Amino acid sequence: MKPDHITILVRSLAKSMPYYDALLPLLGYDKQKDHIWHDGDGFYLQFSQAKSDTADYARYAPGMNHLGFGAPDADFVRMVRETMAAKGFAVPDIQDLGGATALFMKDPDGIRFEITHYPPGMAVVD
Repeated sequence: MKPDHITILVRSLAKSMPYYDALLPLLGYDKQKDHIWHDGDGFYLQFSQAKSDTADYARYAPGMNHLGFGAPDADFVRMVRETMAAKGFAVPDIQDLGGATALFMKDPDGIRFEITHYPPGMAVVD
């Protein structure tokens, strides 16, 4: 079986959705309706409002650590960085992970996203 969706709770839909509205089309997702995106191959990302009394995201706390997307090439990783920066979002420098080209970004709640190109023959996860 493969996963069919991930639900991400955000502190503020009003603050977070502009980030996702900018990022997800770059990654090949189509907006199905407010707060729901589809990859065209049976996988959905759904966003909902978190309860106001919950703790902020912590790096090694229980929950999703990060969501990784495989890029077709290193130029794609650079394009995502440039486009998100041009839209006013904070984006760090691209990293070289022993040959892989990686971009690690955070949404307005600190939820981490990884966009990485792995050269042929390199393991995607270790």
